[in-house]
Amino acid sequence: MGSKQIAQETFDDAVQENITEFEMDPEEAVREAVQQFESQGVDLSNIVKAVRPPASENGQRQKHQILLTLDSLGRAVAEQDMAELPQHLSSFAAQCKEQLAFRYLAGQNGAYPVVFSACQLAAGDRDLLLQAFSTLSALLDGQPDLLDTAGQELVLQSLRERREDAEMTLAGLRCVRHACLKHEQNRQDFVKGGILPLLTGAIIQHGDSAEVVRTAASALRVMTFDDDIRVPFGHAHDHAKMIVLENDGLRVLIEAAKAFTDNSGVLSELCATLSRLSVRNEFCQDIVDLGGLNFMVTLLADCMEHPDVVKQVLSAIRAVAGNDDVKDAIVDAGATDLIVLSISHHLGNPQICEQGCAALCMLALRKPENCSVIMEGGGALAALQAMKAHPREVAVQKQACMLIRNLVSRSRDFSQPILEMGAENLITEARAAHRDCDDVAKAALRDLGCKVELRELWTGQKGSLAQ
Repeated sequence: MGSKQIAQETFDDAVQENITEFEMDPEEAVREAVQQFESQGVDLSNIVKAVRPPASENGQRQKHQILLTLDSLGRAVAEQDMAELPQHLSSFAAQCKEQLAFRYLAGQNGAYPVVFSACQLAAGDRDLLLQAFSTLSALLDGQPDLLDTAGQELVLQSLRERREDAEMTLAGLRCVRHACLKHEQNRQDFVKGGILPLLTGAIIQHGDSAEVVRTAASALRVMTFDDDIRVPFGHAHDHAKMIVLENDGLRVLIEAAKAFTDNSGVLSELCATLSRLSVRNEFCQDIVDLGGLNFMVTLLADCMEHPDVVKQVLSAIRAVAGNDDVKDAIVDAGATDLIVLSISHHLGNPQICEQGCAALCMLALRKPENCSVIMEGGGALAALQAMKAHPREVAVQKQACMLIRNLVSRSRDFSQPILEMGAENLITEARAAHRDCDDVAKAALRDLGCKVELRELWTGQKGSLAQ
């Protein structure tokens, strides 16, 4: 994706020029404009790639359909036309959901104040308010900067006052999630405003609603992200601790899982959130004590054909294995064989290979007994097969190298069997292909007993050779 940006008007002018100057038909004109800008490294993800309607007879430039719909919604709001408002909200929300470019163009042309006003106007009408909040959620998707302080308070107020209404709760949760993704300030503001107990409360209150539980768990997880590149240091760790210590988050999530034993989508989301909350040794142990490990292992066994679920469960097992006592519990639960099976079964999926190797790597760390179980279960061979299958995936190569090193660092008897599997060549190739693999690959080779050639790098100064 390119890093340069252009305005919608610039793109529209290029399309129009292709039509008038080069006599292209509309579809060809759009394709040509897209190719032209992308070849220059321009990011067109926020651009509506369509022909704008031709100018009117008086020469006035016409608008894209999303802006015409926004105009209609704006008039209905300004005139407080409660009869027309539902239809215009529905049309605008549907177009926003079609693609980011539509809602971005609308956002750049004053859509947020219009939708916010619609939410205020609908305050006394439950069905209309639900529609207005759903429209707000659609607009905020990918555009968290649009939400202001008044909007945050409106969402919080709705979640507080209508907490027994599952549909209204769901609409509010979606607004929170969209507003907090990649936006650290919104996360902090919502947490200060009391969102965390509202999120865990929604899971308890509507524990029979798959969509509410899934969305609330997802919103909790977003609160632990550190994904806003504009902020050097976020509060992800603090928020994770608050969810666990002040809002009993681990128990809430694990109890919620019991109602959805056959719903892999909900269970996958709960797993993903638990992995984000495993930020302390005691939290990892609590997850095991509350039954979280059992449901993860069962989920991995039952959903082996669902790669998205497998990836999330492996990530969660990797996270809770940060606790040395939990490592033993995971191995005792029979998870090792399932992790190896996951890698082998999804050998073509680099993310599963990475997470599987990483989980085994954690289980092997400082645990010679676990290394024996992993070796007997074919873990080393699975890791080397993953390396062979994904030579260009640096994350897979790194995790596999780290696993091999952990297997042999305290159990040198495993070195020869692993070398006979072809480990030396694969690790050497990883070291040569990926600079980020150099240290871990070198360490793995050394612990395998291989001769490691030190790379010498001339720094330009007399007598200073750096390896």
